[in-house]
Amino acid sequence: MTPRIAHVRQAPTAVGPVDLRHVPTELLASARVSDSVYVGNAGKDAALDRGWLLGHFKEVGDPRRSEAVEIKWGVHPRGDERSRWVEGEERTALLVLISGRFRVELPGRSVLLEEQGDYVVWGRGVDHSWFAEEESVVLTVRWPSVPGYAVEEAVPPGRR
Repeated sequence: MTPRIAHVRQAPTAVGPVDLRHVPTELLASARVSDSVYVGNAGKDAALDRGWLLGHFKEVGDPRRSEAVEIKWGVHPRGDERSRWVEGEERTALLVLISGRFRVELPGRSVLLEEQGDYVVWGRGVDHSWFAEEESVVLTVRWPSVPGYAVEEAVPPGRR
C-alpha cells in the first residue's frame, strides 16, 4: 500500500497559490489577506482600538466589522479596575481568563477567575464591574454589537 501524502492547504492569491509554511510570520500579522479575510495578532491589534478586535465600530468593508458580536482582548495591569459599574447593560457577555487572576463583580456575587480558561457569562440587564487581582489578559465576547451604545466612563479627577 502506498502511503498518502498530506498536502498543505494553499491560499490563492493574484499570483497563484502560496505555501503558508514559507511565508515569514511578520507578513501575516495584522494584514488584510483579501477583502473577506483578516490575519492579525490580538495583542498588537487590540492596542490600536482600546482592546476591541471585532464589532460594529470597525470600518465598513473590514472583515472584523460585525453587528452581531463584539470581541475584546483586554490586557489589565495588577490593580486595574473598572472606573464605575456598568448599569443597564444591553448585551450578553462572555469573559474568558487567558492569564492572570481577574475578578468580575455582579449584583450579589463576586466571581474570581484563577485558572486559564475560567469564564463567566452574564445576560442582558446584568450590572457588572471588574478588578485585576494580578496582571491579566481576558477575552470578552459581547452580543449583539449595538451601534451607538457606549457605557459612560467616569471622568478622572482633575480632568473635567
